[in-house]
Amino acid sequence: MKGRKRLLVLQHVEIEGPGLFKKFGEERDLKIEIIRLDKKDNLPQTKEGDLILIMGGPMGVKDIGSDKYSWLKLERDFIRRELENERPIIGVCLGAQLLANAAGGDIEILKYGYPPKELPEIGWSQIFFNKSNSDFKALFEDPFHVLHWHGDRILLPNKAVLIASSPRCKEQFFRIGDFAYGLQFHIETTGAMINKWIKEDKEFVFKGLGSNGQEILREENKTYDDKTFLKRKLFINKLFELLGN
Repeated sequence: MKGRKRLLVLQHVEIEGPGLFKKFGEERDLKIEIIRLDKKDNLPQTKEGDLILIMGGPMGVKDIGSDKYSWLKLERDFIRRELENERPIIGVCLGAQLLANAAGGDIEILKYGYPPKELPEIGWSQIFFNKSNSDFKALFEDPFHVLHWHGDRILLPNKAVLIASSPRCKEQFFRIGDFAYGLQFHIETTGAMINKWIKEDKEFVFKGLGSNGQEILREENKTYDDKTFLKRKLFINKLFELLGN
């Protein structure tokens, strides 16, 4: 008898855990294993049937090689090996950036306006899907709002297939090969997670939304958290399904 399939979660900071991925993964009888790289946990030894989930964090691709995040290069090289082995991967925010970088891509600071100025994308806004992508088309016939919380944009490698964009940032959802998906946005959050981010990441919130940014986000959260829950569940389960779990 085969053992349960594993969801291997690479986590980089306390407040950015797997959230709904864990909840819906457990419903599919996945064994959840959380690897805290920021706490010096070792990268996992993977095996057939594993699914790797790479979470977000305040650090970035440009921090690879720094003393502060010495594990980032090891993680990026791990992702590169797992891509070569065609191991299923989902990357969220920082995870998506590392996934793209492991495949030959890069990042740059997100800018907005005329003339363009550095401005993070924070808050709930709609993403728009490439109509040619049949795997996700049915889920997004109606508007789909997701949470954004990032100051960089991904420069996709040539081998990536772009699936969805937002008005502020083109590279929101992409696929590399048949076994890896990157999400610049956050699909995994619960209301409690978001409220913690609003409280603990207030300087980043002010940078993106101004001095009343926390109030703006709390109101958006009331509007969209419950409203988008079913679609986010369908989205996550579609990812699990496409990646063999």
